[in-house]
Amino acid sequence: MTAKIIDGKLTAENIRAEVAAAVAERVKAGKSKPGLATVLVGDDPGSHTYVRSKHKACLEAGIESFGHELPANATQAEVEQLVMQLNADPRVNGILVQLPMPSHIDEESVLKAISIEKDVDGFHPLNIGRLAQKGREPLFIPCTPAGCMYLLEKELPSLEGANAVVLGRSNIVGMPVALLLVRANATVTICHSRSRNLPEIIRKADILVAAVGRPEMVKGDWIKPGAVVIDVGINHVDDASRPKGYRIVGDVAYDEAVQVASAITPVPGGVGPMTIAMLLKNTLRAAEINDK
Repeated sequence: MTAKIIDGKLTAENIRAEVAAAVAERVKAGKSKPGLATVLVGDDPGSHTYVRSKHKACLEAGIESFGHELPANATQAEVEQLVMQLNADPRVNGILVQLPMPSHIDEESVLKAISIEKDVDGFHPLNIGRLAQKGREPLFIPCTPAGCMYLLEKELPSLEGANAVVLGRSNIVGMPVALLLVRANATVTICHSRSRNLPEIIRKADILVAAVGRPEMVKGDWIKPGAVVIDVGINHVDDASRPKGYRIVGDVAYDEAVQVASAITPVPGGVGPMTIAMLLKNTLRAAEINDK
């Protein structure tokens, strides 16, 4: 068996095109352009790269973007004051605080300061709380988990009754995607690097979402034949043969897994592009909520 490759890049391009068309319709109808504000604290190169890519995506979709940068020594009060100003700005429909922030900043407090109607990252405690409760609906779903689910539901129209294993328990991916799988009526196991008999747990999975942050941790013989594998990991591995001196791999040993799974996301080109596509969708939704 050779797995079907789940093309997250193509799927994300289609979503971005749909968002751009919807934004154009808004403007044609005399409504305002959606607006996304980013808050970046400090000098982390990776964070700067991510934020630049988000602004570029906004431009291509016809969404206004407003970049705000604070120095690494910014105080808690300064960061929260900026968030409050953006809450009050009618041009801003969505606020994205780039994580991680410098260690002296209380990230939870900053996220709580974002208006729930502008929480396009889906990390506000109220949105996560609603996601965790039966019968409640969050205004926004975190972007990477939403991207994972979009790809899964495109591949498997019904997840009901499936055995799903989520490897990783982070607030950004692992826990929210597990909650989304529960909502889809899957039977969900959350495991992590300290789980006992990890290969044995994963071998029972019809669906595996790997988000543990360890390069190629999941081996091919850990995977149930015919399983669908969503690999969220983005890890840099030294490789002198590459121009940059490294290559990017996921949390799953791809070359092994592709021989066992029925479908798998590649790294790069799988889940990664979906994150920004879902951010654009959430920003458009925030503008539509503001219309009401």
